Amino acid sequence: MGSEDHLVELKKPKQRPYWMSQTYYDDAPETLTVRELKTGGKILVTTLSCPQQVPKAALKSLYKGRWHVELDLRNLKTTLGLETLSCKIPGMAVKELWIYLLAHNLIRMIMAQSARLADCLPRELSFKHSLQLCLALRQYGVGEYGDELLSLLKLSACKRVGNRPDRIEPRALKRRPKPYPMLMQTRRSARAEVRRNGHPKKVK
Repeated sequence: MGSEDHLVELKKPKQRPYWMSQTYYDDAPETLTVRELKTGGKILVTTLSCPQQVPKAALKSLYKGRWHVELDLRNLKTTLGLETLSCKIPGMAVKELWIYLLAHNLIRMIMAQSARLADCLPRELSFKHSLQLCLALRQYGVGEYGDELLSLLKLSACKRVGNRPDRIEPRALKRRPKPYPMLMQTRRSARAEVRRNGHPKKVK
């Protein structure tokens, strides 16, 4: 291997990180051998140490595929609304997470069936478009013979996403946020305070 593709031995930290449980820390090996390589202008670190079995090109392709993970997280948080949980009890919050994951998998299953009918890849279909179709079907119901289900699969395959390789998006908001303070009390208390004192003056 050249200087841009070599093995590195990482040692176990002497002090347990705060985010790691004691059991997991005790089970971790004392050393870990990883492979460090440079490809596509980036430095990748992986436990796939054999360059003959996993060449640079395969790792570069795998790294580019991570964009699908970002898209799935966006679909969960933004499209489905998982960005803010409504439950306050930990047990109910876990159930809410599972419900969102179940809804995500159901939409993905519909997209997979639609892609099979349209002879394309499921990733070529729009998640948001499929979700909107499912919500419309839920609102108007399913007929006696389930013809709407077949129409759903056909319509879901009509909306394709563009093939945009090496797409880069800035992590910034285009629209400016409203200049309102954070609500640090219950809404009922905030309403009562507005009734007594009126709305606060706008800060320039």
